[in-house]
Amino acid sequence: MIYLDYSATTPVDDRVLDTFVKVTRDYIGNPNSLHELGVEAKKLIDASTKQIADILRVKESEVIYTSGASEANNMAIKGICFKYKNRGKHIITTTLEHSSVLEVFKYLESEGFEVSYAKLDENGVVDIDELKKIIRDDTILVSICSVNSEVGVRQPVEEIGLLLKDYPKLYFHSDVTQSIGKEKVDFTNIDLASFSGQKFYGMKGVGCLIKKETIILESLIHGGKSTTVFRSGTPATALIVSLAKAMRLAYENYEEKRRKVSELNKYLIDGLSKLNIDINSNDKCIPHIVNLSLRNIKSETMLHALEKDNIYISTQTACSQGNYSLAVFSVTNDKEKASRSIRISLSHLTTKEEIDKFIEIFKNNLDKLNILDK
Repeated sequence: MIYLDYSATTPVDDRVLDTFVKVTRDYIGNPNSLHELGVEAKKLIDASTKQIADILRVKESEVIYTSGASEANNMAIKGICFKYKNRGKHIITTTLEHSSVLEVFKYLESEGFEVSYAKLDENGVVDIDELKKIIRDDTILVSICSVNSEVGVRQPVEEIGLLLKDYPKLYFHSDVTQSIGKEKVDFTNIDLASFSGQKFYGMKGVGCLIKKETIILESLIHGGKSTTVFRSGTPATALIVSLAKAMRLAYENYEEKRRKVSELNKYLIDGLSKLNIDINSNDKCIPHIVNLSLRNIKSETMLHALEKDNIYISTQTACSQGNYSLAVFSVTNDKEKASRSIRISLSHLTTKEEIDKFIEIFKNNLDKLNILDK
């Protein structure tokens, strides 16, 4: 098997899985219980929270555990909008966001909020000067992802966050799901940040919302004690501890891993550039994601052709909706390219031998499918 869909989800690291199993077996108490078993479980969660906070350089009180990035995005965006709607109902995002952001914005429009989309430059990067122009007195939220999941565009969220500090009535949220373990993000000027453990070799079903401690949210889930007043429910001890383990491992040998992925990215693009395709990712994209568009071949047709040889890629992001990729269209301004795009996502686990095999089989399928199409 050749797996090239790491941006959709990653395989669980064996060490993370071992931690999850051990904690599940050995720490059976409810962390909110007052008896010894509960206290032991709570201590373990507290230690994990400290580890996550230390890695991200945030406060322990700013870590809120969720079921994943989608819940964290919903919690941040709805939580801010419903809590601070008396200040205004104007909110800003981009067309490069994950569906768990874009769909929330659409929902909020139906609730009377007004949405503006920040202008992007020719590489898909937010035009900061243009962003300034659309901020209004009644703007209460700006939500811009750190890295787009389909094309891989890296946004200057640190610079954007610094700019937004000049507007004390609004808050800045960033979906950093595609950054954890791949990019180092400075959270100093980011008010809220969302991510999911499954993107960095952790377990599915656990994620975080990092929220500055001075910010109050309208909660999505009410009832029951938890690790925070903003998200009710019995804390999932094993998932939380495994999340901290996954994050620690993700940043071990960070520079070496990133260097390897950068080399693989160049190697892959060099091989692809000889073929009859269009590469949509650019030099503003992280090396882990290579997006390309086929010519005269449907992306789903290629996906299933590769699948027959146990090669796994993706078309649009696994959670996207519609007949074409809004992210690819936002970068290329070409609906044809956006409707025929595929994403290859790399990892430090990927090998050059896998890329060689992929390019060989990919080329064979290009030739075969082009003939069939004619």
